[in-house]
Amino acid sequence: MREGRGLGWGSIFVQLFVAWAVIAVGFAITSWLLDGMDVSGGVGGYIWVSLIFGLVNAILGTIFRILTLPLTVITLGLFSIVVNAVLLSITDALSSHLTIDDFFWTAIWAAIILAVVTVVLNLLVGMLMRPDQDREPRPA
Repeated sequence: MREGRGLGWGSIFVQLFVAWAVIAVGFAITSWLLDGMDVSGGVGGYIWVSLIFGLVNAILGTIFRILTLPLTVITLGLFSIVVNAVLLSITDALSSHLTIDDFFWTAIWAAIILAVVTVVLNLLVGMLMRPDQDREPRPA
């Protein structure tokens, strides 16, 4: 029988930094794939933009998602792409390291690509960080 383990402070900070790194790599891949989006400042720029985006997403994103919930339900979730594009535009306004050329096409495509890339990266990181505790040892 497995015993439940609580998350300690060290574990929470590790998860926070891993999530932050995943978003930074997501921004790097998105800006590499999308011509109208540029992140300047090298690795520090990606880390800074991902920090700003994380804060904007946590604070304003929650409010926007609650306010637009009926529209998101009506559009079967597609309006969440517009909400994410707005959050990216706000991040662009707050940071000098992120440049998004056009809201309609660039920010919408950046929201889609960033979402797909971060989901794939989160799956990969989850597979790498998850210990194989669920496996039973094979009898010899």
